[in-house]
Amino acid sequence: MEATRTLRPAPERERADRHALAWAAAAFAAGVLLHVDRVAPWIGVVAAALIVWRMGAVRAPMPGAIVRGVLALGVIAAVLARFHTLNGLAAGTALLILMASLKLLETRGRRDHLVLVGAGLFLLLAACLDRQSLARTPLYLGVLWLACAALAVIASPALPGRAALVLAARTLLLAAPLAVLLFVFFPRLAGSFWALPRAAEALSGLSDTMSPGSIARLITSYDAAFRVKFSAVPPPPEQRYWRGPVLEDFDGATWTRSPAWWRPRPAPVLTGTEYRYRVALEPSHHRYWFALDVPLASPDSRAALTHDYELLAAQPVSEPTSFEAQSRTGARLATPLAATERRADTRLPPDRNPRTAQLAQRLRADAGSDAAFVDAALDWLRTGGFVYSLEPERLGRDQVDDFLFGTRTGFCGHFASAFVTLARAAGVPARVVTGYLGGEWNPIGGYLVVRQADAHAWAELWLEGRGWTRVDPTAVVEPQRLQRGLFDLLPEAASAPARLLRSVPWLARLLQRWDAANAWWNERVVKFDYSTQLGLLDRLGFHSAGVRELGWAFALALLAWLAVIAWRLGRAPHPPRPDALARAYARLCRKLARTGIERAPHQGPLAYGAALAAHSPGCAPEAQALLARYAQLRYAPAAGTRPVEEFRRAVARLRVPRRTALMRH
Repeated sequence: MEATRTLRPAPERERADRHALAWAAAAFAAGVLLHVDRVAPWIGVVAAALIVWRMGAVRAPMPGAIVRGVLALGVIAAVLARFHTLNGLAAGTALLILMASLKLLETRGRRDHLVLVGAGLFLLLAACLDRQSLARTPLYLGVLWLACAALAVIASPALPGRAALVLAARTLLLAAPLAVLLFVFFPRLAGSFWALPRAAEALSGLSDTMSPGSIARLITSYDAAFRVKFSAVPPPPEQRYWRGPVLEDFDGATWTRSPAWWRPRPAPVLTGTEYRYRVALEPSHHRYWFALDVPLASPDSRAALTHDYELLAAQPVSEPTSFEAQSRTGARLATPLAATERRADTRLPPDRNPRTAQLAQRLRADAGSDAAFVDAALDWLRTGGFVYSLEPERLGRDQVDDFLFGTRTGFCGHFASAFVTLARAAGVPARVVTGYLGGEWNPIGGYLVVRQADAHAWAELWLEGRGWTRVDPTAVVEPQRLQRGLFDLLPEAASAPARLLRSVPWLARLLQRWDAANAWWNERVVKFDYSTQLGLLDRLGFHSAGVRELGWAFALALLAWLAVIAWRLGRAPHPPRPDALARAYARLCRKLARTGIERAPHQGPLAYGAALAAHSPGCAPEAQALLARYAQLRYAPAAGTRPVEEFRRAVARLRVPRRTALMRH
């Protein structure tokens, strides 16, 4: 007995399998590349090594089941050791990459190729859940296009790659209207089913601590912190103070937030201009929301307005977040400061900064009042030879003394810390407020872009009859900081790419257009939620709409899309239906394939009969006669349908034994 014959010649089947495997591996590799900057480097290296090895070892024997089982257990153990869980987006993505890579060790047919493409699509879904920025959208569309082309090749291995890409592109274009309808009208319930646990991510932006110089390290970033769109004219630059963490505890080196949650929030007498605006926060992974100083109330149930007028969210800002806010540029408190609060806001660490304490007491004695002391302290800074710089000298144990009487060079954190220390040493309640100052106007989108480079710190002092009063000592040393951004004052503070963007006008305009496109994407696409859906339905005439109305709108839109697809299919040319003779011949070929010899696409009936005679002489005579009869009927047709009907009956009577091996002759 000879070895079992395959259904098609070995070289042709091998080429088809290799072609399909190459496309499936490419779709999977594209999915892995979407996460290469998120997963541990060794995960990407393992996936790349297995892909390269499998594509170069198609003829090599695959590892046995025991080896694959041991490798799978090792992969699970490695993921558990790295993440301490198999749950969550980060751990699940790493596990999927590694397990699908091991799947390459047993890919043998169409089913395995489909599994690889499915893994690539799941990796695409994980990337979409992780990051939804506009810049990554073309990458996601490219991976989807490649995966669909791979599916087409797996379904038809003889399909050329270019034809598969064209077919995939046409299919995606036809599906695009349905995707838009699903996005717009499918009812969005409260919450998110994709709210999976995430791995710890690096923090960006202001935190609830400040050491002199910490903000200086932050402002070298050109990234956007948030964007603000005003309902009317925005405030002038010198009033664009965006309030963030308020720091009241000082250990001599670092300012931190006070845990005094018990303090009541005093009701201020609001002055100044009222502004209404919308803030779009970028992810910072901190709990702080930023509002124009002073916010009137909490803008959203997700954030609370604290006793010192911070906006503190219940959860860290881990995705783009928008809220409507209302602020006044001035406020004074009519209620007096409680004794416990006065003690907390005049507390200083003992035996630290003695020269600062002496200076404060002398200025306070000469001033006669707290307000006069503020003027005297600011005048001392103004005439003391202080320099505004991002590269100050290092400070010793008594940091404020070293700064005020030694280096005299620093940034906003140095000036705010030193001024609040001076005020407290003089018996004036004071605290440090951190946030942002200024903002860059984007004329394309009509909003302010507040960048990390605009991070700022200032002081608040309690003055009788006025309450908490903002005092910015940095403005005394560098008055232009109120009118100009940091990179305008200190261009060398920016990175080389940021300097290039700001120095070339057309690049700056291009950056503004790109930022406006990102703002639109985040607001209209990423943050498209249930309330936005209802607003859209209201504009379309569905007033007081709810989930039921959304369902009906989606159903009607879906029916309209199906009607368009049916119309297009109806207009498309259809291949002619095989005639009775062709159907009988196809049945004959299916029966003869049981011998182990399948007709190749290029073989005619007589050549197929010759192949049968060479390899399966037992059934060759009757089969050759039928094949010759088909050739005569097809290429020299006789009149009438009776010969075709006789041929069909002869095919039906033919009995071909199913064989798994061929006899030697």
